[in-house]
Amino acid sequence: MSEFVTWPDAALTRAAMARPVDAALLAAGARLQAAAADVQAYGLAAAHLGLVEPVVVVSVSDAKAARDYRLLFNPVIESLAETGSAGAEGSVSLPGIEVPITRADWCVLSYDDADGVRQTLRLEGFAARVAQHEIEQMNGVFFLSRLSRLKRETALRKFGKSQR
Repeated sequence: MSEFVTWPDAALTRAAMARPVDAALLAAGARLQAAAADVQAYGLAAAHLGLVEPVVVVSVSDAKAARDYRLLFNPVIESLAETGSAGAEGSVSLPGIEVPITRADWCVLSYDDADGVRQTLRLEGFAARVAQHEIEQMNGVFFLSRLSRLKRETALRKFGKSQR
């Protein structure tokens, strides 16, 4: 079973810096993908493992389908739909808490593959939501920061109670 850091671990608020894909980054990616598969996560950022590395894993399949993981090294969101929708989001680093977050309906992102070759990927719907969430996490933006102060404090209070 994977060990995930929990809020407010500093790794969750530190932005990873892009760097060439090397053996250490590949190892972090392999560890991240194994952790995602272990808990059947839709996506994870290295920060969830306490690593400040520019890598995320995202399942690009429909939310109800079997996971189809893609490792994205140095991912950057290039464009977002002007339309968006709210959906429940949570984190392995804040177990048991889900809050509605509004995200763009689709996104186009660029990333390095395992060979260091730059790729482009367009995602829609749920997969786009997951990618946006994990890339923000990689950039040090924990999903709760997208909430109002009152909603964020309510979620953290609920989390605190669940940890007793």
